[in-house]
Amino acid sequence: LEEGTVFCEKKKLEAEKIEAMKLSFETLRNETDEEIIGATTTLKDVYEKVLTIAKHPVNVLITGETGTGKELIAKTIHYLSPRRYGPFIKINSTAIPETLFESELFGYKKGAFSNATQDKAGKIELAHNGTLFLDEVGDMELGLQAKLLRVLQEKEVERLGSNKVMKVDFRLIVAANKNLMTKIDEGLFREDLFYRMNEFSISLPPLRDRKDDIEPMFQYFMNKSCKELDIPTLELSKEALNYLKQWNWPGNIRELKNAVKRVCVICADEKIIRP
Repeated sequence: LEEGTVFCEKKKLEAEKIEAMKLSFETLRNETDEEIIGATTTLKDVYEKVLTIAKHPVNVLITGETGTGKELIAKTIHYLSPRRYGPFIKINSTAIPETLFESELFGYKKGAFSNATQDKAGKIELAHNGTLFLDEVGDMELGLQAKLLRVLQEKEVERLGSNKVMKVDFRLIVAANKNLMTKIDEGLFREDLFYRMNEFSISLPPLRDRKDDIEPMFQYFMNKSCKELDIPTLELSKEALNYLKQWNWPGNIRELKNAVKRVCVICADEKIIRP
């Protein structure tokens, strides 16, 4: 009888977790028009970590190969957190030249440099009461790492060319597709910054380890693409699905998404997708 009671309690808790996940992802869909697709064991572990950490004010490190959905997980954490009504500010460490990255991150005062014709708030300042998402943080140069560490320690920021100190309250989520411990060993990343921003970590599995998720993800991206292209929804043949599962997907979910859109364009006049 006791074993039966324990079993029932476990099933009840599992059902409550699943219901919480559904409500959480419904919130994400409404806020961002994006959705997390998949039901493999590795992804369920990610779900549980996201639900656990979202409500707690700790910094998060998300690791995974390019195209595995790190930004989507960061958005999920933000929109499921108490900061959901605050801003979600993203900055990509590789998309901005090093000479401009500092001014983008910290902002600047008019006259700080030749092209500073007016005051501008930096990404850190804009993320106040919300979440700052630093993508590809492993490529940030050492000088900026030291300044970011100071912001995290002091919870305050100064615009370039200004002596005014502003208090900031934000949650930091960072993403990396490279091994930061290796970068630390090579002297390219500060160990103290690593531990400051890695209060909790989430590792995303590559698509090749989630082969059972390929079909529902394909259907999801296909429905969205067909709607965007204003064409009837296509049918995915079993042979084509087998072909998709044999591919290793080095570009992960991003590669699959782009492949689906190409297929929809090519097969717009067909009713079925073949290998």
